[in-house]
Amino acid sequence: MAFPLSILDVSPIVSGSNSSQALRNSIDLARFADARGYTRYWLAEHHNSPGIASTTPDIMIGQIARETQHLRVGSGGVMLPNHAPLKVAESFKLLEALYPDRIDLGIGRAPGTDMRTALALRRSEQASGADNFPQALAELQAFAAGDFPAYHAFRSVRAYPQDVKLPPIWLLGSSGFSSQLAAAMGTGFSFAHHINGAAAVQAMTMYRERFTPSEEFPRPHAILAASVICADTDEEAEDLALSVTFAFFSLYAGLTPGPMKSPDEVKAYRMNDEERRVFQSVRERHIVGSPKTVQARLAPLIEQTQADELMILTMIHNHEARRQSYNRLATLFAVEPMVVQTVI
Repeated sequence: MAFPLSILDVSPIVSGSNSSQALRNSIDLARFADARGYTRYWLAEHHNSPGIASTTPDIMIGQIARETQHLRVGSGGVMLPNHAPLKVAESFKLLEALYPDRIDLGIGRAPGTDMRTALALRRSEQASGADNFPQALAELQAFAAGDFPAYHAFRSVRAYPQDVKLPPIWLLGSSGFSSQLAAAMGTGFSFAHHINGAAAVQAMTMYRERFTPSEEFPRPHAILAASVICADTDEEAEDLALSVTFAFFSLYAGLTPGPMKSPDEVKAYRMNDEERRVFQSVRERHIVGSPKTVQARLAPLIEQTQADELMILTMIHNHEARRQSYNRLATLFAVEPMVVQTVI
């Protein structure tokens, strides 16, 4: 029986290439995912990151929705501390008007960048704080429904287009806070296993146990997001995984950020003992191997978290190898290809 698979994309910029190609690769991958039977395609929001081209998911959502037919396309996510809730409401209502019932609004509570960059985005230290997230989220929902209290300063403000609903809201998280908030507000929930795998089972269980039904989500829907690389053999997959492992390792090691390195470039980097220890700990966050090895890691994780869906982040230096990894995973989870109609 098929299990729903989706894609999380950060549009990685790789060495020897550029941002324009990274974004074109995302569109190409989305077309592939659409035909291959994937359920969703979400775009991340990162800033001041030389190795990531995905800074404004709402723009890419429109591009990818136009190029595909079946996928739900959304944000993974919009980092709410960086944006005025009214602006988010209007952007996603507009996308919903253009592509009805195909848009998802994934919301995160972290800025997705360093605090100086977050300040440059909002020009307000207070607005950039995660502590204000519940208030900002409530404001976003009020703009969507047009139901601010009579005494509220924004009572007369409307989010346009007014005759279009806001797409379904999904809260993103890597701890129990977002799972509890998603449960209380009756939204969807997506947990980032690649950021905090140890908390996945507890957070997703808590979401289900405390879920309050809503109009958009009469039942809980939990997505497990994980970093996965699948190749024909374990050895090939481990080689491909050097690039993403080094990208995460660079953050912890304080190295100068830049485009994602090729496996050969990573092999040429000389590490000391402490760096090798950190590199290995970072590597363990990623699920890497042949289809058999990947299945052995993912199957119990899906069962333990009771995930309704698996969202896969695959960062590989070679774009074709990246596509093939997603293709192997679709085969592994018995996802049936879609019949995509030619648009003339």
